[in-house]
Amino acid sequence: MHIANGTSMSGAGAVALPAPLPLIIQGGMGTGVSNWVLARAVARTGHLGVVSGTALDTIFVRRLQDGDPGGDLRRAIAHFPIAAAAERVLKRYFLPDGRAPGEPYKLLPMYKQVVVAAREQLTMLANFAEVWLAKEGHEGPVGINLLTKVQMPNLASLYGAMLAGVDYVLMGAGIPREIPGVLDALAEHRPARMKLDVEGMPVGEAKYLNLDPADHWLDEAAPTVKRPHFLPIISANSLAATLARKSTGRVDGFIVEGPTAGGHNAPPRGEMQLDAAGQPVYGERDVVDLEKLKTLELPFWLAGGTGSPEAVRDALAAGASGVQVGTLFAYCEESGFTSDLKESVLAGVMDGRTGIHTDPRASPTGYPFKVVSVDEVDSQNDSRKRVCDLGYLRTAVRNDAGKLVYRCAAEPVDTYVAKGGDIADTTGRRCLCNGLVANIGHAQLRPDGSTEAPLLTSGDDLLNMNVFLRGRTRYTAADIVDYLLSGIAATNRGPELTADDSSPVSAMAEEAVTLT
Repeated sequence: MHIANGTSMSGAGAVALPAPLPLIIQGGMGTGVSNWVLARAVARTGHLGVVSGTALDTIFVRRLQDGDPGGDLRRAIAHFPIAAAAERVLKRYFLPDGRAPGEPYKLLPMYKQVVVAAREQLTMLANFAEVWLAKEGHEGPVGINLLTKVQMPNLASLYGAMLAGVDYVLMGAGIPREIPGVLDALAEHRPARMKLDVEGMPVGEAKYLNLDPADHWLDEAAPTVKRPHFLPIISANSLAATLARKSTGRVDGFIVEGPTAGGHNAPPRGEMQLDAAGQPVYGERDVVDLEKLKTLELPFWLAGGTGSPEAVRDALAAGASGVQVGTLFAYCEESGFTSDLKESVLAGVMDGRTGIHTDPRASPTGYPFKVVSVDEVDSQNDSRKRVCDLGYLRTAVRNDAGKLVYRCAAEPVDTYVAKGGDIADTTGRRCLCNGLVANIGHAQLRPDGSTEAPLLTSGDDLLNMNVFLRGRTRYTAADIVDYLLSGIAATNRGPELTADDSSPVSAMAEEAVTLT
């Protein structure tokens, strides 16, 4: 069977993705689970390693406040082309001996529609460092995963990743129609903007997020930057068609994610119905028609329930270029989850104590969110005192005075209601920002002596991992790649193609995949 490299059209002509296309895309699990260590390990195998950009600025400064063990961040920071910004961030956040016992992390100002240049530069630096480290010492491809829903940091995050040479951008949790045009602009250091989603905005009016690279190159010359390939994450044919035909620039392919994937899931189409366990019910309307998808003539990868050799074979047989796999990678040695969490969850998988619940209320975004439970893990619950001090999931709202306010359904109830929110929207909400950061060992300490509890998420593949684990609780990213490829043999991988936006590619290499 042959897997052809896809092309997509822009004003300058057709542009081919590099050959061969990645067969395995490592999932971009946020926050900090898909860290640079994991992405580099996967990329070194020749497949697509992906870092998560979600809340990366907060993770970055917390690593610095913990002393930057091994000096990896400082090594990357030394290569950031805006030297004054790098020096300023180190001076403010780096603690050579780490935090004192009982000392909470210093917080960043929460994002708003407009932030000062120094705040943008810190976000740029955090994403630069993560991608730079993921790409260090090899030639494998590295991508970054961002959430469309987390709008306000995304322009600076993309620019920082591009300054480090990121190869792919993956985005889901929304309709990232404006991102291709943003990538085009930032690759040429031109001003980029995208519409900010604002509740209560009158028809015909709009607010925008803006980033002008010229604001940041006052003392240095802007380096040459390449335009990364863009792979939106979709869960419906209609969304794929919209992105392929109406995006502001080139779309290079799709990741097709089903409701068995971890983290946020797209809500079921039509009226929300819950099963006996209180989970959303998905049906035929929620299945992407791959035959229709093929008519867009762009490559695609299947995600959700794809963490097995059989799933890889099935994906290729269905015409996919490969698979995206998250859950297996989330618990490997190189991932960002703490060792204790990995061991507890995997031990629970082996003896049947680990469970997964698709909670329609947990996420303040309104998207269903998968929550992992296991006896040994003291997970975030309703007893947590509500605090919103990271703010990545805040929504912009136009109030009665015509000004923007920012609210989150997981913030203190009185605060949410005072900003015009419905008290019913706060029921059952969890603080994803603080819970997910706690998963990777950077939990905030509170004045009352408490520590933020973790909030674990994984795909349904977690419950089937015994087939892969075979009694072990430790494994590497390379072990996963070997396992996934164990049912296929690849030949005739072909030369690399350039992705020069200024000229059409007249021929495409093909990757021949033999099913065994």
